[in-house]
Amino acid sequence: MAISTQARIPNKAGWLRLAFAAALVLLIGMQTSASAVVMAAPATSETVGDQTSATEAEVVQKPEVAAESAVLIDGRTGTVLYSKNATEQMYPASITKIVTAIVALETADVSDTVTVSKDARWEEGTRVYLEEGEQMSMWQLLLGMMVNSGNDASTAIADHIDGSKEKFAERMNAFVREHAGAMNSQFRNPHGLPDPDHYTTAEDMAKIARYAMQNEQFRELVGTKKVNWTGETWQTTLVNHNKLLGTYEGATGIKNGYTTAAGQTLVASAKRGDMEIIGVVLKSPSSDQLYKDMRGLLDYGFAAFEQKRLFDENEVYHMEGMPNVDYVAEKPIWTVVPKGEEPELLVDTTGSVRVLTSQGMTEAGHFLVSHHDNEVKMLAAATAAAAETPAAVEEDGSNPGRAWTLAGACLLGVLAGATMVYRMRKRNGTSVG
Repeated sequence: MAISTQARIPNKAGWLRLAFAAALVLLIGMQTSASAVVMAAPATSETVGDQTSATEAEVVQKPEVAAESAVLIDGRTGTVLYSKNATEQMYPASITKIVTAIVALETADVSDTVTVSKDARWEEGTRVYLEEGEQMSMWQLLLGMMVNSGNDASTAIADHIDGSKEKFAERMNAFVREHAGAMNSQFRNPHGLPDPDHYTTAEDMAKIARYAMQNEQFRELVGTKKVNWTGETWQTTLVNHNKLLGTYEGATGIKNGYTTAAGQTLVASAKRGDMEIIGVVLKSPSSDQLYKDMRGLLDYGFAAFEQKRLFDENEVYHMEGMPNVDYVAEKPIWTVVPKGEEPELLVDTTGSVRVLTSQGMTEAGHFLVSHHDNEVKMLAAATAAAAETPAAVEEDGSNPGRAWTLAGACLLGVLAGATMVYRMRKRNGTSVG
């Protein structure tokens, strides 16, 4: 098959494209695929938060956490900012109610009328003193559960939705796996009272909290400092057990807990500017130490890190040497980096966006990959032509096509290596902002 040479290749990028095309033809028929990764120049991106020099960032020390397990993440991206035994299985105590609340909000209606069951009436531990047969709205019970940590309210909610705590626990487990990607937790009840098979991890609770905080009703619940409570036998003002609310700058929630087996536990969130971070502390030896640990984590997060917007919604990104492929950001792509650092941006041909900083490599997002029609047609034609061409077999039974395939693979390897050195154009020739 003759290849036209009428048009002269004007630059190195053109030669690179031609060589890639040749390698593609050589490799057609192989059932393997390769994804090229291209490193872009450090992004000149929009930064959220105070600008701090690299020298200043270096002096921010990681906190000393006394609790057995802890994690700190960025609420927008999920990036881990601090971790200590974050995947160890631990007892959660009443932070279990975070799961109960978000499941209830996304399963039932807050205006539902709930009739308190006998089971709920006699629930152990912290209560809001519900009476059997008493009727309350789902929203009021959610407030009783999240503000005052009422175990009886938790059971009443579970019974209303699924008829029993056991059935509701099955729903909880399925929910956190599907919606939050929390794969290392198992819940046996809606309130967190001790059960040897009821456990979670700091990492999972951070994922669950991050998901839940995207629900505005959940945010309202966990941010409520005080609420008037009017029940059949108890009228009072409930005060949120989370001591950070009203005492820590920017605190937005979420929930604390305690049992002898679990120790002191806390999931907390705080927001300053557009940056919200979420911390989890499990099995702290005392309440004072619990809040000291959490304040230290949150302080560290705000002092040491900043958010950067890499791409705007619907922004089109082009790789050098791939003019027929558009990479489109379906939504804004953000990352979190140590203050004073410019991230190294890496994009592969599948559209995956990663950033490299002194903290390592993290996932930032994914582009929608759009191939131009002419490229798709050319690729389909080349594939069809290769499929119809029989392979030549020499007399000794060997297949010379194997040598060509090997040569093509080597060529593609060399070109992929060259591409790693090649810098991509940013935003069609403009800086990222």
